[in-house]
Amino acid sequence: MEFVFSAEQEEMRDSVRRFLQDSSPEPEVRRLMATDNGYDDQVWQRLCSELGLTALLIPEQYGGLGFSFLEASIALEEMGRVLLCAPYLSTIIAASALLRTEDETACADLLPGIAAGTTLACVAYMEDPRDWAGTSTSVVAESTGSGWRLTGAKRFVLDAVVADVILVFAQAEGGTTLFAVDAADEGVHRTLLPTMDETRKLGDITFQAAPARLIGGVGAAADVLSYTLDIAATAVAAEQVGGSQRVLDMSVDYAKLRVQFGRPIGSFQAIKHKCADMFLAVESSRSAAQHAAWAVAGNPAELPVAASIAKAHCSEAYAFAAGENIQIHGGIGFTWEHPAHLYFKRAKSTALLFGDAVYHRDLLARRLSVAR
Repeated sequence: MEFVFSAEQEEMRDSVRRFLQDSSPEPEVRRLMATDNGYDDQVWQRLCSELGLTALLIPEQYGGLGFSFLEASIALEEMGRVLLCAPYLSTIIAASALLRTEDETACADLLPGIAAGTTLACVAYMEDPRDWAGTSTSVVAESTGSGWRLTGAKRFVLDAVVADVILVFAQAEGGTTLFAVDAADEGVHRTLLPTMDETRKLGDITFQAAPARLIGGVGAAADVLSYTLDIAATAVAAEQVGGSQRVLDMSVDYAKLRVQFGRPIGSFQAIKHKCADMFLAVESSRSAAQHAAWAVAGNPAELPVAASIAKAHCSEAYAFAAGENIQIHGGIGFTWEHPAHLYFKRAKSTALLFGDAVYHRDLLARRLSVAR
């Protein structure tokens, strides 16, 4: 299969890249990573209103633009390239989860705000740090005469502290069920977590008899959760490609400028080999990520396999490229003032986000066995 982005998609990439280069330079990233919210509201509103990036995946009937995941993957790649501090990844994941439920009433109520960027949404599914699939669920949903209430805790939730709506996978009598919770409710308590990668905010959420809205049917969310995690893995992989490409560019540029023994270090065979190995890793990860994005858009049956391949390979490629970038920069690459360490920390954090490479290879083996 030969995959090529269309002229319109490449034009979109150029527009997004220009916007992000202006709105997310390194000093701005450092400023925002030191805040609790972790993003600039004015930049977020421009990203939503001028570029319409939050509306890409959402059908027109719900206030969106009705594009495919391919366009969203372009935006994610460019965001990963500049380490954008914004709740875009959590928004894409939440919108995909809602659409998967096929609950038209809930979609009509929640998706227009998400598309416009006025409603921030996140997905809460994980409790045990060793359970990437979210199978061990202790958050319990209790049906009352007037609705549902949730009790329990979720961990490592993307953008938990800034979300307006929390989509929670909880345990009801019929099995795994999806609920929407108003983050401002008194029964919801959110805590910002200290993390190695401060460019991305994670939080814990505790529910104490919090009122919840049923999304889809009772016990009908197991498939929704599996699909949502595949979307999340594919989205992170696209981000990782952007970051990998940036550290490769950074390494090549530095190798041309840094002079040792009277000549640029890029002329030394050892540095050439490092750059060549990085290039191979980046290009192969791009192929894996684009295939997964294509599967979301055009062949959903291939998504479970493609998503795990992409997440496993892109995680390792990004970590490798980010580490080699520091090596090529030498002593300066270890300093706090240099951006190399920001990308290294993002590479390490995204390698774990929604499952590391070992988990996804194991998941891939199980999925291929089932497929056969």
